[in-house]
Amino acid sequence: MNHTAENEHEAVQQEIGSILKDFTPDRGNLLPILQGIQEKYHYLAPSALQMVARHLEMSPCEVYGVATFYNQFRFHPPGKHQIKVCLGTACHVRGGDIILENFERKVGIKAGETTPDREFSIDRLACVGCCALAPVAIVDDAVHGHVAPSKVEGLILGFEIEKEREKRKASKVSQSGDETR
Repeated sequence: MNHTAENEHEAVQQEIGSILKDFTPDRGNLLPILQGIQEKYHYLAPSALQMVARHLEMSPCEVYGVATFYNQFRFHPPGKHQIKVCLGTACHVRGGDIILENFERKVGIKAGETTPDREFSIDRLACVGCCALAPVAIVDDAVHGHVAPSKVEGLILGFEIEKEREKRKASKVSQSGDETR
């Protein structure tokens, strides 16, 4: 690990330690602890699970077994842009699986994964509760109804355009900084 990564890792360990201090080492605190870590980091890292196991005097396998039982927990960091596709009955009947496949193909990952650059993550949802809008996708907390493959293309293209704008803006800022020197 490089020096920056070591510092970041130590900071995370300290923050998780401060979460654990709020809970007695009682097995009944396992879920609230995992939820607290998930809320703070948006996923459960292996090192976090190890710390929880030590704090609760449980085996890491037990902690992992409980965490994997619940759908609310992630084990990989989410992407900057989170894509969630509903596969409930109405969405499935109206092509939710096709929409999921389109997102997977467009960003190059499968459901449950995050792109290596952490730009995108894709997840499947059991039901969003917007059945009249099926098929539904939630992208960065915005609900998109009646999603068609062309809409998938448009959403991803919008993110690519946004990223290009940010690059250009950063480039202009660095160029103007160079000119003032």
